[in-house]
Amino acid sequence: MFKMVLEDMPYSSVEEMVGLLPVDLESFHPISFVSCHCLKVKGRVLEGGQVLTLMEPRTLVNGTPSVRCQIEGHQGPSSEILIPLSCRGKFYEHDNGQAYTLEQILTSPRLGTRYFRHIKTTNCGGPLKITPIYQVQAIMSMRKDVVTFPSSLEVDVVDVTEQSQSVKFVTPLSLAEVMAKPPERFPAMAEVVEGPSVPSPFKSPWVENLQKGQRLVLHSCCDSPMVLASTLKSKKAQQNFLVSQNYGGRLRRRPREFAAVYELCGALQRAPGLSVTVSRHCEALEKGLDSLSAGDQLDILRNQMVEVQGNEGEWQTVEVLVCRHLSEADEDDEDDEDDEDDGEDERKHELLLPMYLEGQFVERIKDKKKYSLANLVKQFPLPLDVKVATKDTAVRCDPLSDHLGLQLKETVIEPVVLASLASKPDECFELPSRWLSMALYFTEDPLPWHKGQAPKMQCETVTELTEAFYHEFLSQVGRAEVLPPPLPPKRVMESKTSHQRSESLPTQLDQLTLSNENKLKRSPPPPPMILEDPPPVLQRKPISPASTQPNMYVQTPKRPSKKSKRENDSDHDYESPDEFIKNAAESVMFY
Repeated sequence: MFKMVLEDMPYSSVEEMVGLLPVDLESFHPISFVSCHCLKVKGRVLEGGQVLTLMEPRTLVNGTPSVRCQIEGHQGPSSEILIPLSCRGKFYEHDNGQAYTLEQILTSPRLGTRYFRHIKTTNCGGPLKITPIYQVQAIMSMRKDVVTFPSSLEVDVVDVTEQSQSVKFVTPLSLAEVMAKPPERFPAMAEVVEGPSVPSPFKSPWVENLQKGQRLVLHSCCDSPMVLASTLKSKKAQQNFLVSQNYGGRLRRRPREFAAVYELCGALQRAPGLSVTVSRHCEALEKGLDSLSAGDQLDILRNQMVEVQGNEGEWQTVEVLVCRHLSEADEDDEDDEDDEDDGEDERKHELLLPMYLEGQFVERIKDKKKYSLANLVKQFPLPLDVKVATKDTAVRCDPLSDHLGLQLKETVIEPVVLASLASKPDECFELPSRWLSMALYFTEDPLPWHKGQAPKMQCETVTELTEAFYHEFLSQVGRAEVLPPPLPPKRVMESKTSHQRSESLPTQLDQLTLSNENKLKRSPPPPPMILEDPPPVLQRKPISPASTQPNMYVQTPKRPSKKSKRENDSDHDYESPDEFIKNAAESVMFY
């Protein structure tokens, strides 16, 4: 709240005061003022300094414009009086405690010319002149956002409306705004204003062509059903694709591989009727649970809790997977429906496999049928392992046919804009409006074909994704890819037979221990022997140089020594040339 700062200068007439004070607002409280001199109005005398409150700014009394005022006394308002606007004198504003809101000040032209002070002087001590700042909104050519100019901006503006009649303002559109256009607007020509952000989430060749100035043909907008697929784990780097259900290739189911019984249980919960073949021997630890051999064929039935007896006789409750073991005779009986049930029961029995059991299991699939992508996702639950049996011949290069296997993970419906380059109007591609950030605008250019002779379009149905965008896409569609849950811990069972064997066959080191118990049980040392005579002192052997027997098989190489001079050879103290040459030859031969 703000209070008006009173003017120091007096008003010379009531009309001047009424014209400057904000008395025309109904929401305001009346304005108070005082007169320095006595006023004589219609035979009534008002003393100087008498506080008058302006109740009604303008009224006509017998054709004379007047104001209706209320006389304030010591005990409150006493009476009312009509004062003509032409009444002259010295009138000063009087503080009556009236406060104004910021909205009231900004919406009143008269209050905008006055100074105010905040009620809490600690926040704002000086007088303030509150003036509103307006914003002018404008649009610019080749700019999508609306430009705003504040009224406080000091800039020169020139009106060029008549000189710019031929200028056409272009408003860029995003792909989402293009999707909102009516179907009658397509097909249409467009031009790219701003290409996709770098790095792009897609690795398709058409992404590189979406540069500024590129002309496009926008054919239509629709919601395209798609499937998120990834290559199976191998030595090569994993690739991720977004495949349209209009994919023209044919797919065949591929057997899945499982590394533990726990994974079999998860696959059974997603889709019942699972059959696998064991490719590695695996053995359970508890009694009453079954083991598997390579080549066993199983039908996964259900999971349940059972009580098993451990090796020491205790009973424990564990979760197991109930499977039905199939023999070769069972496979032959599947084609013959007239066999008796008793014979089948003899050959088929249930196995109990603990969840922790590790092994290698391969799914048994007898379905050799080829499916289209749309039919495959309708008939089977995802995730599903498949391989390309027949590649899509409608496109030049099918990237899915180069891989040994694919895993279909999720189905989504994406709003897309079907577009093509103006230079190749028959090669179409889908622009996902949710994931591709770019700007374009419609042009008045004619379509690149004769009227009524649209070319036959070949739409690209496979789009490769980057690794970062693949994980972001999974989180956005609501199913983040998680790693398989860890295997339950194995139950370590102590073998009773091995424990008994260790007790019956003691070893020489059985009594060896580091504990303090054996130290306490050790027998005390014998008492020292008391001898009357001290023991004799033995003489030590004299220290003699040690002699070693030379090795008779390995001879140590010896360096040839020079012949020493004879001590008695004192005929001459110099060396002759013959001796010098001889010594040099011996040195060369030695080295």
